[in-house]
Amino acid sequence: MCCFFAGEYLGSPLLQTCFEEAKKLVDDAYKYSREESLRRVRRDVVKPHDALRLLKQPRADTRSAVRSADYMAQTLRLLHERVHHVHKRSLNATDLLSEEDLRRLSEISGCSARVRLPQCRTTPNINKYRTITSICNNLNNPRLGAANTPFARWLPAEYDDGISEPKGFRNQTFNNFFLPLVRQVSNNILSTRDEDVVNDREFTHMVTLFGQWNDHDLTFTPFSPSIRSFSNGVNCDESCENIEPCIPIPIPPGDPRLPTGPDSCIPAFRSREQINALTAYLDLSQVYGSEDKLAQSLRDLKNDGGLLRVNTEFRDNGRELLPFSPMEVNMCATRRRVTNDSNAREVPCFIAGDVRVDENIGLTSLHTLFLREHNRLARQLRRLNPQWDSETLYQEARKIMGAYTQVFVFRDYLPHIVGDDAMRRLLGRYPGYNDKVDASISNVFATAAYRFAHLAIQPNLARLDANYREHPQFPSVSLFKAFFSPWRIVFEGGIDPLLRGLVGRPAKLNTQDHMMVDALRERLFQFVQHLALDLGSLNMQRGRDHGLPGYNAFRKFCGLSQPRNQAELGQVLNNSDLARRLLELYGTPDNIDVWLAGVAEPFVRGGRVGPLFACLIAKQFQKTRQGDRLWYQRPGVFTSRQRAALSSATLSRIICDNTGITSVPSDAFNVISNRNRLVRCSSIRRLNLAAWRDRSYCTGETLLDSTLRPREGVGLGDLVHFSF
Repeated sequence: MCCFFAGEYLGSPLLQTCFEEAKKLVDDAYKYSREESLRRVRRDVVKPHDALRLLKQPRADTRSAVRSADYMAQTLRLLHERVHHVHKRSLNATDLLSEEDLRRLSEISGCSARVRLPQCRTTPNINKYRTITSICNNLNNPRLGAANTPFARWLPAEYDDGISEPKGFRNQTFNNFFLPLVRQVSNNILSTRDEDVVNDREFTHMVTLFGQWNDHDLTFTPFSPSIRSFSNGVNCDESCENIEPCIPIPIPPGDPRLPTGPDSCIPAFRSREQINALTAYLDLSQVYGSEDKLAQSLRDLKNDGGLLRVNTEFRDNGRELLPFSPMEVNMCATRRRVTNDSNAREVPCFIAGDVRVDENIGLTSLHTLFLREHNRLARQLRRLNPQWDSETLYQEARKIMGAYTQVFVFRDYLPHIVGDDAMRRLLGRYPGYNDKVDASISNVFATAAYRFAHLAIQPNLARLDANYREHPQFPSVSLFKAFFSPWRIVFEGGIDPLLRGLVGRPAKLNTQDHMMVDALRERLFQFVQHLALDLGSLNMQRGRDHGLPGYNAFRKFCGLSQPRNQAELGQVLNNSDLARRLLELYGTPDNIDVWLAGVAEPFVRGGRVGPLFACLIAKQFQKTRQGDRLWYQRPGVFTSRQRAALSSATLSRIICDNTGITSVPSDAFNVISNRNRLVRCSSIRRLNLAAWRDRSYCTGETLLDSTLRPREGVGLGDLVHFSF
């Protein structure tokens, strides 16, 4: 127990003592939690919340960042308790610490290392290639948009205690109303039977999965590594008590699926530090990783070809598969239970640049596709430039891949989402780089707005044959049976049937009557008969965990009207019945969880979100592009010939180049129709890599100088047309 002084000033001896106690509390909780978490996911049957927690665990440098924040938070908690004990009134411990003590606490906790600025100008190739962590993308403010930095706040947080406690943690009122239970809201507003799904008439299921794929390039909020309370040791899985880091989701009376009562809840865990473990830039970090150690482990360092590592046990009709994770867990060992074959061979989870690679096999198929495309590019670049070493081949292929995603997201994807007006006002012509723009991902984007696509997910993943009909051997699979099942790719036809299903079948249309399918609301990560999770409830709980203000606060931020009563809300939603049901739960439009209200709005013209989310999503991508020093359109990042080549790249061509698929729709995001027919792969333009021939090898020129000005004198490579 740390001591306390009767005087006003809390000196260094007390600070050191409280820090040492806090460090032991945190270290013990982390050690217990890791051992217990691994024990649980090595069982024959893994509970869904154990799988989700392992999936959302911080790793490597992210874990160090979170640990430092916990050291500081627990030290301040202990100091606060001692201050309160002495003075018998509430005082902030930080107000009674000297500047030197605060600096000392920042040092010993490790927090100061998280904000110390690196030396960017001396980093090799800093003007040519991105760092894996995106440190030094902004040379004047090197941590902007980098991995393991805080989410941006576009509006001040709203917490129960005004500091950090989640909204609703103490069951107090907001705007004179109690917040409803998130599971009750899910039951009353989101519920959709799978058979009632409405298909999108314009956009394919690829739009939905590409959105998830893109989200995993930009945002990852790790859970607290501890599964028990720092203050009293309560295990979050064994208690429904609201106590750090536990934020359980209570089950409302009469729930149609879950047992009710005071001790009935869905376990959930805080992400209090609210750092983004990924880079804020469109750089395909879900392929390459956002930390140096992971990025190195994903590379094939046994050859000099600049390749990514691939699976050494299995192939997909001769083509590469993702490598297996070295972590010995049974999270992906679902084959025997699904097939009822006790002799069926299980396979481990795959590994990629993002830990969520195995979340569903549609997502896994995209990871596999882009792994292959990196290796295809690296091999072709080596043929083109045999003098290039492994590092150059890796970095140049990675650079092209990063440009792909920037082209696809802005040209092909976002217009379908945010609609005509937001594209014109916020995401039109590239305005150039601005080092004053903070590209950091905003909390409301990560926690609410970019989770809109959860309502566009079909209850099944289609698997189609070469004629785009139901695959006779490997038919379409229920989504809830496609979670954590990489064995389906290994043993059930590879990625080709899945990719045909994504481009050949429509997305689910989010309607106000049919929002979220049961596969996500009632069967999320369901393993046999254990309690499944509810994605809708989790989304709303996460928003409260992060202290997101309510619906009207963000409507005001976006310059939109703020409905004050049922009639006005009914006008905004164009649905008076939905407005009535929402206000029966929330009391006032001010309190509606921003994610829920956002997905309830009618679509903007040409888009698949309402005005609020169109604003928030477009604003984020505006910042992501303009605050990126290495954006592909910025002069000097690529040559003009390279930019011209990249402008012709398409997702359909990447599918053609890396699978056995021979015909695809011209536009992978639009449903097959008379305007978007299936075409032979041979008729789709290939990426012309001639512009990447290294002229300096022939002429002594360099591709880029240190000021990022292109030097585009005509060399021998310009006279030769390479088409791969």
